[in-house]
Amino acid sequence: MRSIWRTLDRRLRLDIALVCLADGVVGMSYGAISVSAGLDLWLPLTLSLLVLAGASEILFVGIVAAGGSPAAAALGGLLVNARHVPFGLAAGDVLGRGVRRVLGSHVMNDESVVFALGQSTPDRRRAAYWACGLGILVCWPLGTLAGGLLGGVLGDPDAYGLDAMFPAVLLALVLPSLRDDARTRRTALAGAVLALAATPFLPAGLPVLAALPALLLPLGGAPGPAEGGPGPADGEPVREETAR
Repeated sequence: MRSIWRTLDRRLRLDIALVCLADGVVGMSYGAISVSAGLDLWLPLTLSLLVLAGASEILFVGIVAAGGSPAAAALGGLLVNARHVPFGLAAGDVLGRGVRRVLGSHVMNDESVVFALGQSTPDRRRAAYWACGLGILVCWPLGTLAGGLLGGVLGDPDAYGLDAMFPAVLLALVLPSLRDDARTRRTALAGAVLALAATPFLPAGLPVLAALPALLLPLGGAPGPAEGGPGPADGEPVREETAR
């Protein structure tokens, strides 16, 4: 872990630490909501350790608390976590091999993948992924435990608006890519339109899956230098072709 931490610069370490802390705060809301819904604390705490996927855990707890069957709740959680399939394709090179790959798959989440994909070298990709993934592995269960124990003191968690923190964190993480790459912006906009259109018809957590087909839409060719594509190397003169 020390070598991973040394690979990252100070600003990136701070960004990862803040995101992990924010996830811990959202975990407090999740723990408090679970206990206030009448569930024993061991259930959300076990889910936070073994599932480690906030959206599917919240969906599972919501269905069970509303009287739904655990099987239906588990199926809903699996559908929400289907987004991890493209995550694995995009960031599979940072997971390692053997037992380490199993652990790497377990700590895969939206934040760790976004941090990894935002780095320019394989070493930084790997370090950012593991630093964020392991940080959330610690902060999410601790936040769930704290929220479950303090649920009666916190009152109604909805009053704090903590449910908005998670998407706000993700938006902050992807803003650099949206700013620098026009093709990424078009794909993100198309995905947002698809997700919003599906929201009235799908349960919470599933509209994001409806956005995945946007990845297949022909929204532009290969990016040029202005869109994040390769341009002239530093110090290399730009050659202008003249008509002959």
